[in-house]
Amino acid sequence: MKTAIMLQFIPVLVLMILFFVMMFGIGFILNMLMKTTWFPCFLFVIVILPVVVYSLWDRGQMSFWTHVGSFQLVDYLTGVAGLIGAYMSGWTIKTLRIKGFRMF
Repeated sequence: MKTAIMLQFIPVLVLMILFFVMMFGIGFILNMLMKTTWFPCFLFVIVILPVVVYSLWDRGQMSFWTHVGSFQLVDYLTGVAGLIGAYMSGWTIKTLRIKGFRMF
């Protein structure tokens, strides 16, 4: 029984790591090019998450809040992993700037 649960969690873990690395990389590049620190976090929360939620919503079948309530734990875990990746990219850039590194 424990093996079956563990085998179901492995794809979720891979998905979380993928979203973390993807948002960290995109955020790091955006921070270097735009010379901002927290822009990727705001971009993720204000633009990317609402666009994904809205694009998955079947307007003819259910209300918006029913759609938001239909998300599972896996969906929230991947979203949180992406947000942590965006935050860590800002933190990394801030730390590098404090230590004297210049990007572009």
